Amino acid sequence: MPSDVNNAFDVAFFFADMALDENEYLQPQKLQRLLFLAQAYYGVAFNRKLMPATFVADEMGPMEPNVYMAFSSGRPELDVELFLPHETQSFLDSIWRRFGNLTVEQLNTMTMETSAFKQAAQRGHRAEIFWDEMRLSFIRAEQTPGVDQVIKPKILRTQTGRPVQVKSWVPGQK
Repeated sequence: MPSDVNNAFDVAFFFADMALDENEYLQPQKLQRLLFLAQAYYGVAFNRKLMPATFVADEMGPMEPNVYMAFSSGRPELDVELFLPHETQSFLDSIWRRFGNLTVEQLNTMTMETSAFKQAAQRGHRAEIFWDEMRLSFIRAEQTPGVDQVIKPKILRTQTGRPVQVKSWVPGQK
């Protein structure tokens, strides 16, 4: 399945930079949970993958093993895309605003209680968390906020000043 960002490192660096801007230390576990939440909510909101990433069910929570290894000794020296598409950057801003202030423990509890994580954990240690299961778990908003509580609709004003909600046109959808 195609994705809208070239790799998971672009998203990881986005969150790392957001934390730096706010003088916050971004723990590796917190980064992992934010990546997981971003992938899941993006799937719910846009019905496609944010990044080409594989998440696994680790005993500490959902994890993208490649990003975890790269960031295990601190911020790696990589060439990443500094300027993401506007829609993607706006979406990631929403994820950061909603979840960036939560503790690692709160994020762990939230993500480990999802049915997608539990199903993967039942399959075995470090079993893959399938994207379809992840998306379905977040559509149901079982242990997580609904997508409408995470991603704020874009509101513009008409020439008379009346607020209108703007969203992407999807053919065949009412």
